[in-house]
Amino acid sequence: MAVTDPGTGDARWMRRFHPAPADAPRLVLLPHAGGSASFFRPLATALAERFDVLTAQYPGRQDRRAEPPIEDLTEYADRIHRALPSDGRPLALYGHSMGALLAFEVARRLEAAGRAPLAVVVSGRRAPSVHREDTVHLRDDSGLIAELRELSATHSSLLADEEVVRMILPALRGDYTAVERWTCPADSVLTAPLLALTGDADRWTGVDDTAAWAAHTTGAFRWEVLDGGHFFVVDHWQRLSGLVSGFVLDALGAVEAPAALGTPA
Repeated sequence: MAVTDPGTGDARWMRRFHPAPADAPRLVLLPHAGGSASFFRPLATALAERFDVLTAQYPGRQDRRAEPPIEDLTEYADRIHRALPSDGRPLALYGHSMGALLAFEVARRLEAAGRAPLAVVVSGRRAPSVHREDTVHLRDDSGLIAELRELSATHSSLLADEEVVRMILPALRGDYTAVERWTCPADSVLTAPLLALTGDADRWTGVDDTAAWAAHTTGAFRWEVLDGGHFFVVDHWQRLSGLVSGFVLDALGAVEAPAALGTPA
């Protein structure tokens, strides 16, 4: 059962599945379009000993189903940014698919506010500068479900319950509308280190699309390709946890080392 009060911040938006270790850095997980906080429970569990893991719960699904979905990615990012705890813990962001764009946009807001994240990890989404005209949000319900089923083809259990699928359609359409109408501002470059991941069989996010994230940070950049399709993360929770924790803790070490020597970071 999720702990719905993360201490500070907006409890509607953030879920904590495990108690936070004392003085641990915070990691915020941002799900895909149509996704909910529970999608990331396996990853949150794998990371719980090293991080204070919070997972975003978007409106329009599960316990927030009565709330209207958001159809604008800028508003999404603004709301998540405002919902983050502000208790001074070092913070990193990881987002999958739509969540990758949200991680990027929230990181931009944190940097503008003088709270630069330790690191940003993105997966299953082409770089913001790789633009394509997508119109999935304009399809009828059957077309929207067909797109979701194709994305999740190797993990049909994600869509096993037709009634549940129908229930999330308004939120799913809102999410697709938000993503497909969003455009990348020309100056969208972070200073935070960035790790980009993709599946080798994800035809929505190719290897070149993932490597293009390098243009969106002046900090350290890494990218890796794992086995699988768009939802390759479901097959790689343990490996993903190692990649994410290693990247974030390396970034934390880089920040703490100059401080320990008494020199500017």
